[in-house]
Amino acid sequence: FQIVDPMRAMYEIQNLPDAIEKLTQTSLRNIIGEMDLDETLTSRDTINNKLRIILDEATNKWGVKVNRVELQDINPPRDIRDAMEKQMRAERDKRAQILNAEGQKEATIRESEGRMQQAINHAEGERQAQVLHAKAEAEAKLLTAEAEAQAIRKIAQAVEGSGANPAQYLIAVRYLETLKEMTSGQNNKTVYLPYEASGVLSSLGGIKELLK
Repeated sequence: FQIVDPMRAMYEIQNLPDAIEKLTQTSLRNIIGEMDLDETLTSRDTINNKLRIILDEATNKWGVKVNRVELQDINPPRDIRDAMEKQMRAERDKRAQILNAEGQKEATIRESEGRMQQAINHAEGERQAQVLHAKAEAEAKLLTAEAEAQAIRKIAQAVEGSGANPAQYLIAVRYLETLKEMTSGQNNKTVYLPYEASGVLSSLGGIKELLK
């Protein structure tokens, strides 16, 4: 501080240094009493600024200007320091538990997302396999139909000069294939032939010749 009015400093107060010291202690108690303990230990600049304003206003009537206040040290009692250490330890344990819980939560979420993505990929693979299988069956049926159509055209061209019916010829061939399967067994001695088959087979020259 500096004395800006020596007359007031001499006549307004009996002992200026002692009065400033007592005023500083009282004001410091009031400021710290309004703050939390953690805030007190970490806000030294705030305390210095508040104390400077209070002292400057109070000592103005004594002809004194307070330029700066510097709080050198804050040394709480031993029991207060022990309580603070326990509080800080509990706070660190709490933060560690929170971080651990968040890590487990994120790991669970990632694992669930991984299983879900795996299930999606598996379902997509099965769907694509079914699509490919259906396309293959459709192409096979199409090729079979085209082959049968081509065979019918060739048969029609072959029997065109003889005046035979191509459709009746194909039906007779189907009958023969079925008869061949029915008579291929060793124990098959009797074959029952539908009556209407005789009309179909007659166009090809008889059963005996056809079975050869």
